[in-house]
Amino acid sequence: MISEEQFRTELDLIIKNAVREDVGDGDHSSLACIPPSAQGKAKLLVKDKGIIAGVEFAQLVFQYIDKTLEIEVFVKDGESVKFGDVVFHVSGNSQSILKAERLVLNAMQRMSAIATKTNYFANLLKGTETKILDTRKTTPGIRALEKWAVKIGGGENHRFALYDMIMLKDNHIDFAGGITKAIEKTHTYLADNQKDLKIIVEARNLTEVKEILASKGVYRILLDNFSLEDTKRAVEIIGDACLTESSGGINEHTIAKYAACGVNYISSGALTHSVYNMDLSLKAI
Repeated sequence: MISEEQFRTELDLIIKNAVREDVGDGDHSSLACIPPSAQGKAKLLVKDKGIIAGVEFAQLVFQYIDKTLEIEVFVKDGESVKFGDVVFHVSGNSQSILKAERLVLNAMQRMSAIATKTNYFANLLKGTETKILDTRKTTPGIRALEKWAVKIGGGENHRFALYDMIMLKDNHIDFAGGITKAIEKTHTYLADNQKDLKIIVEARNLTEVKEILASKGVYRILLDNFSLEDTKRAVEIIGDACLTESSGGINEHTIAKYAACGVNYISSGALTHSVYNMDLSLKAI
């Protein structure tokens, strides 16, 4: 995974680009009718239920817009919320609060929806050793926020991007001329370029699982669209040779059954690509 420094750099880029996109040469609605010296206060109001996420990000946004803004937090990231709860108060320059409003709401609504869904899946895995993972099926430009929300909701992050882990999927394998060749070429590439990256290899059937195991240095085998029966068999075959991950078509009705097969991880793109924003509002008080 990426370092904390890289993660913070991603957040800075998201904020700068979002403000550029939304504010442009000025928030003319506020500039037109609110005096520059006006002071105000607003509350983040919950109109839904679930797991709140993005509070810390909201603080970063407010501080980027105006370092004099003051935020009083009542509900922290990862805590449950219900209709009527107030997450925080923000006070200070009225123009600054309004300039930050939409970015804060857009981010927190999306992040809270992801955290809520992740928390639901994570609870379905309680009592097992299996962890829920996200994927790269994220919204372009705000991946750091969505993966942050997964962690807030109780999940774990898969690789962040193409550069922090090797993942040999079906197309890589087919273009490389087979599983064994793909793994061999990968080890050579990593050695030649002095890179220390973990290797995950996708298996489409039990025969491919056995072929992957014949090669050394594989960190995790991804069992793609395996039936429950084949998943159990694959876990038995793999044993302690490497970690296991199930993926493909797993939902809330089947996730516990796949976990019972003994896989270490279950990855789900639905955590980030199929959620409905939590209803939140920023209201003047």
